Amino acid sequence: MSTVYAGIDVGKRKHEVTYIDTAGQQLGKSLVFDNSPQGIKMVLDRSATLEADEVVYGLEATGHYWLPLYAALTASGSAVKVINPLQPDSLRNMYIRVTKNDRKDSFLVAEVLRFGRYTETKVADEPIVQLRELSRMRVEFVESVGGIKQRILGILDRIFPEFESCFSSGLGRTAIEILQAYPDPEDLAHCDLDELTRLLQECSRGKFARDKANQLKNCAANTFGTRFGIDAFVLQLKLLLDQLNFIMDQVKQIDRAISELMQEHQLILTIPGIGPVLGAAILGEIGDISRFDSPKKLRAYAGLDASVYQSGNFRASMARISKRGSPYLRRAFWMAAQVARMYDPNCREFYQRLRDRGKHPKQAQAAVASKLCGIVYAVLSKNQAYDPNFNASFDKKSLDLS
Repeated sequence: MSTVYAGIDVGKRKHEVTYIDTAGQQLGKSLVFDNSPQGIKMVLDRSATLEADEVVYGLEATGHYWLPLYAALTASGSAVKVINPLQPDSLRNMYIRVTKNDRKDSFLVAEVLRFGRYTETKVADEPIVQLRELSRMRVEFVESVGGIKQRILGILDRIFPEFESCFSSGLGRTAIEILQAYPDPEDLAHCDLDELTRLLQECSRGKFARDKANQLKNCAANTFGTRFGIDAFVLQLKLLLDQLNFIMDQVKQIDRAISELMQEHQLILTIPGIGPVLGAAILGEIGDISRFDSPKKLRAYAGLDASVYQSGNFRASMARISKRGSPYLRRAFWMAAQVARMYDPNCREFYQRLRDRGKHPKQAQAAVASKLCGIVYAVLSKNQAYDPNFNASFDKKSLDLS
């Protein structure tokens, strides 16, 4: 059976494909084609003219431009390999050092395919890809919310510095509603007490009432905030509050979409500390659990493995997590650990044992996150719900962050 290898150098608007045979000989000139249905047709037509039983396409998993190309080629029934970008880089360095030929990237990708010594990137199922994309966008939006809140607090520090101390939860829903209704502290100072009380009761679901209304009015009436440039500050406050509410509504839309997708992935939700949002982030970043043949490798992918600094005869006395790998996955495990160490008996006991040994709270929580990583591996690889009485197999060395 004769095989032709087609290496594709992926670009934003145009791609380039080079064909080679099993002996490494290039078949004709490289073809530059548009990132369009017409471009794909050109490639398939060119492939059809080759005297081969099979044409195997290869492309690097760099950026995001490869995904439409991958989808189009697989839809045509073609064999497509998405390869780790480090392998063509290694071959590129070899050509530079040994032959000094100006080899095209598409040729190098084809050579990697021909040698057969590459790590294939497994493309996750469509629902998992959706979970990953939605989860990453949610992280970006939540970080935007935090940034906007800081800007709002910066304005309040100038025009109404006492406002923040009136609410223990900071800029929560009730505080935001009050600011939207009364962005100028002078308006708040002279507002109707009964109306303000009703607004507080409604926004806080009965938590706040007349006492809080009186406190707000008194603070506004006696604020140390400046009135210099107040119109500009009030306008900024209104615009930032509108932006904040808009993004928070979008986060709710993402949460609803994630909840629907997670209906088919309830297994991970049996693990302590992991709800739909964190479960979606973890599943989306892991993809196919079979990519990892041990919990240690999953831990390394999340950057939760221990990293020890050593130089000459010096060896650091304190190890830290490496923070390599996926920051989204590491963030999800860290947040899950915060919940698990408070509400799950096993994780709480594990966390407390480390604290009793003198570990820093962050070290102990990193260990809980690492433990959860091992539990996730066991649950997904065995396709079994989490059992608190079942100890997932982690190796103690990888959990030791001391």
